[in-house]
Amino acid sequence: MNLWWQQLLLVMGGGALGAAGRFLVGGWATRQLGHGFPWGTLIVNLAGAFAAGFLLVWLEGRGPNALLWRAFLMVGLLGGLTTFSALMVEALIHARAARLDLMLAYLAASLFGGVTLVFLGARLGESLRG
Repeated sequence: MNLWWQQLLLVMGGGALGAAGRFLVGGWATRQLGHGFPWGTLIVNLAGAFAAGFLLVWLEGRGPNALLWRAFLMVGLLGGLTTFSALMVEALIHARAARLDLMLAYLAASLFGGVTLVFLGARLGESLRG
């Protein structure tokens, strides 16, 4: 099987696992923290930002298998886990419900938290890449 097909299958498998993870985290967060704020999406987006930063750096220079791991972990798993489109829809829902304070808090936490965590993840990846 050529490399492209291998990558495609890995992306598909990782995407299925990531989507299942998002579903599980979303359900857990709703049960634990309630429906008032989209905690599940925030949690997976922040965790995904950290993991993406870490993996991007950690996988650099790891040879030909790094391409397969990147397809599985970053494109597949994190692509299925993180939810930018859900972030936007949830922001719209808050705006339409005249809950602009929650919408702004959610967007700020997601964006600033995500940027912070992607850099922290990259820093961890650099320190462990040896």
